[in-house]
Amino acid sequence: MKSNTKQFPKNKIAWLWENMEGKRALYFVGILGTVLYNILQLTIPYFSGKIVDLFLTGENAATNLQVHRDLLYRLLFAMVGFTFLRVIVVYGSCMIYETVSQSVLYRVRNYLYDKLQRQDMTFYSTYRTGDLMTRQTGDLDAVRHMVAWVVRMVVESFSLFAAAAVFFLYTNWKLALCVLVISPFVFWIIYLFRNRVAPMHAALREKLAQMNTCAQENISGNRVVKAFAREDYEIEKFDRANTDYAETNKATGMVWLKFFPIVESIANLMPVVLLAVGGVFMIRGQLTMGDYVAFSGLIWAIANPMRQMGNIMNEFQRFSAASKKVMELYYSEPKIRDEENAVSHPERFEGKIEFDNVSFQYEDGDLPVLHNISFTAHPNETVAIMGETGCGKTSLINLIPRFYEPTEGQIRIDGIPVEQLKLYDLRKQIGLATQDVLLYSDTIEGNIAYGDDSIKMNEVVKFARYSAAADFISKMPEGYDTLVGERGVGLSGGQKQRISLARALAIRPSVLILDDTTSAVDMETESYIQRQLENINHACTTFIIAYRISSIKDADKILVLDQGRIIEQGTHEELVAKNGYYATVYYHQYPMAAKMREQGVK
Repeated sequence: MKSNTKQFPKNKIAWLWENMEGKRALYFVGILGTVLYNILQLTIPYFSGKIVDLFLTGENAATNLQVHRDLLYRLLFAMVGFTFLRVIVVYGSCMIYETVSQSVLYRVRNYLYDKLQRQDMTFYSTYRTGDLMTRQTGDLDAVRHMVAWVVRMVVESFSLFAAAAVFFLYTNWKLALCVLVISPFVFWIIYLFRNRVAPMHAALREKLAQMNTCAQENISGNRVVKAFAREDYEIEKFDRANTDYAETNKATGMVWLKFFPIVESIANLMPVVLLAVGGVFMIRGQLTMGDYVAFSGLIWAIANPMRQMGNIMNEFQRFSAASKKVMELYYSEPKIRDEENAVSHPERFEGKIEFDNVSFQYEDGDLPVLHNISFTAHPNETVAIMGETGCGKTSLINLIPRFYEPTEGQIRIDGIPVEQLKLYDLRKQIGLATQDVLLYSDTIEGNIAYGDDSIKMNEVVKFARYSAAADFISKMPEGYDTLVGERGVGLSGGQKQRISLARALAIRPSVLILDDTTSAVDMETESYIQRQLENINHACTTFIIAYRISSIKDADKILVLDQGRIIEQGTHEELVAKNGYYATVYYHQYPMAAKMREQGVK
């Protein structure tokens, strides 16, 4: 996993502001609405105090009630009117916060998905799928919650506290100071709480990612789980991850519970101070009953923001931990991308592939995978690659579409170094079919036409014939409209491989790469596919990785790899004549040929 200490171009708040583009003015209106709403909170205590002094407890209360009854009604109507106004303002503000937060969520999620699509293979070998899913879901929801709730509560708490403090100081500054002198202790406690809870939220986020990874891996690998009867083991494994997450969540919550009684006690102390000091002031005539009612009616406006500060800080730390993960993806850049001087090549390649002294080593590997690979595949040739498992066959072909970059040497297509070509133009001309087939939850037609959704139905059928898939597709209940399950569940390995081959052929590639594509089909089907590939109606340089001699013996050039080096190359006849590794494999797979050799028959 990546380090959390990575530096970003912008801090979290500036990053949020950047992603509010187009909604910033609206969000500012929402903030002003929150401030206005909390200022309007003063109206009820203010008017209540006036009514008490003028019509209930004042020296001229009875006279005022008879002579200025209209003023009483106006004050009452004003209280009702301002209450309705507050309701309208708070409703409008909340709608604005929610609208902007959903806009930010939509914008960032799309941007992250775009980033994920453009990342290179190294990225996906570094990050776990469950962790990436967590960043796209739970972490982004924490970002949305920051915009929709946390900012609103911060503005609400500080504006309410400030408005109440100003009102108190204006009404009776001595009593106000006696009440407000307690508040700095709360901010000090919140500061201590922040230092304790911040690492807890970072740990909590990691536990959630681990739990999601556990679930994702086992849902994807459900066939393996069932094949080995490991359901109980996987249930226990998930239970441990879930328990770990729950315990961390509980521990995070307990941090605030340790501080909450202190904050609550201080908040509850304020009414006591008001009662004691205010009572003394009233006895001395330094405070009217109306002012005391106003103070009493508004004391919550000082106490509640203090109570909320803990929740606000808790949610802010949740956002802080989540946003680090989101921003890590947001500002990530693929290492393999278009060079500044990359040239467009929308037309088809002729198909000449040159490996010039190419070596390769994975970033997280200790030893090189390929050593000084040099060969040339001419247009329309078929090049076969064989060797023991782990000798570097797949790594070699992955360098052609620039899934990885060679550490030394150069690869050229039609004389142009691949790094000088735009990635889109390069990969659009390369058809790839692998042994490990991924089919999407779509129709068979949709899977075959995945690389070029503009092709017509008759072309889909044609390429299905090339790959020997047409026969079994025609026998399915809905033919090419048959929906395949996730990852092709419901199809055999050979059927999936044939659909994958049809998909690779359907883009009419200049370069076709078949990585053990026919390993799951029978010999007769394999022979049929080979004959069909010879008859495709567009020029195509083909690379084949296979273990079967039957799959590669007709290739124009066969490369034999051993520990990342080419130890043999030539045609089938040439390699058999050399009596090396290839000949050994050939005679092992064809015992009759071995017997004839022993008998001296050519």
